[in-house]
Amino acid sequence: MFDFDGTIVHGYSGVHFFRDRLTAGKVGPRELLGTAVNGLRGTDSEAEFERFVAVAFRAWAGHTEAELQQVGRDVFENTLAGLIYPEAWRLIEAHKRKRHTLVIASSASRYQFEAAAESLGVDNLLFTPLEVVDGVLTGKVDGASLWRSGKARAAREFAAEHDIDTTTSFAYSNGGEDVGFLATMGHPTAVNPDKKLTREADERGWPVLRFRQRGAYNVKDLARTAASLGTLAGSVGAGVGLGLLNLDRRVGIDAVSAIAPETMLATAGVRVDIRGEDNAWKTRPAVFIFNHQSFLDTVLIARVLREGFTGVTKKEMATNPLYGLPLRIAGATFVDRQNTDRAKEALRPVVDTLRAGTSVVISPEGTRSLTPSIGRFKKGAFHIAIQAGVPVVPIVIRNAGELMSKGAKLVRSGTVDIAVLPPMDVSGWDPADLQPRIDAVESLYRDTLNDWPRG
Repeated sequence: MFDFDGTIVHGYSGVHFFRDRLTAGKVGPRELLGTAVNGLRGTDSEAEFERFVAVAFRAWAGHTEAELQQVGRDVFENTLAGLIYPEAWRLIEAHKRKRHTLVIASSASRYQFEAAAESLGVDNLLFTPLEVVDGVLTGKVDGASLWRSGKARAAREFAAEHDIDTTTSFAYSNGGEDVGFLATMGHPTAVNPDKKLTREADERGWPVLRFRQRGAYNVKDLARTAASLGTLAGSVGAGVGLGLLNLDRRVGIDAVSAIAPETMLATAGVRVDIRGEDNAWKTRPAVFIFNHQSFLDTVLIARVLREGFTGVTKKEMATNPLYGLPLRIAGATFVDRQNTDRAKEALRPVVDTLRAGTSVVISPEGTRSLTPSIGRFKKGAFHIAIQAGVPVVPIVIRNAGELMSKGAKLVRSGTVDIAVLPPMDVSGWDPADLQPRIDAVESLYRDTLNDWPRG
């Protein structure tokens, strides 16, 4: 049993949900006033909370479930995904490996956190129910909210309904109002606890977990990011000049990829711990594949490979203000993911690139993940390797998203862990029956993230 706000994500989802609706002009004067008054006054009793949600949800009358679900998805993709505590994600994954039943219980509406739950792989949701008639919200709460005793009651009812042994089960929350909820399970844990829960946990002997805050960036982050981008611009300029001087674009590209990533990362305060780095050099050319969660990944891969490679990426990256020019100079292939025929046509020259001796880098997920979870791998990278007669080398990036999540404009300082796994001979793979092979590679990535290589 996991609470959501402050436990799985930093801060409160309702703030971002409200802000998104306010920006879209969908918040009326009554909702705005009621929310502001409650924010200033705070909520001390269940009666006050019920009055607050009555005001807040009344303004949703007339909106369809589809509309609110879309707002929830947008808020998750644009904001909440970057606020998920990495430690919470790892905790959830650990319970998954134990095959535990996972539940998120929140006093919020389901629309505020179901997109996050889906991304985290949690199927069971307990939430404040809202009345819906023919797919349209009436603005009324359909029963009691899941705050304080309501959440504890919902937890007990769920456990009874699913024949769950609560004495061997776990509960996690950050708020003093959830003491009763935590006590429903035999193994309660206070996560980032407020003052009240800190006292309760100390008195009851409950364990306490404190996660690294995921809040706003600071001035140092801004300065380091700006300096890092400055080194990129300078390196690209120097590389172009060197290529022109030697009448060989590859010389300039390799010079940039050998120097720029190291200086960019160092300037941004990002350290890199690479396991199995020699695997990046055992067999070249090769198709290097990597899991993709951050804009940092491009720089990190260049740091690992250093020379003799180019990339395959989505066509939108060609006009990206940061990486578009370097990628074009490096001869990257830009693929239209919305048009399968054009994508296949664009990938044909990549085989020739490999046969000519230049390695290729591809993210088989096709797009950045919103969480550290591994997405479904596409077949393109493996088809290319088979046709070119080169191995596939998996590169696993563990935590780049913690320093620069999807949608973030700045980089936090810290350490990124990278594992380069042994080259995979794909010469015997049947192109007509690739899915079992790809599923095994996906599992390899998940296993590596769960049990990181030592030494």
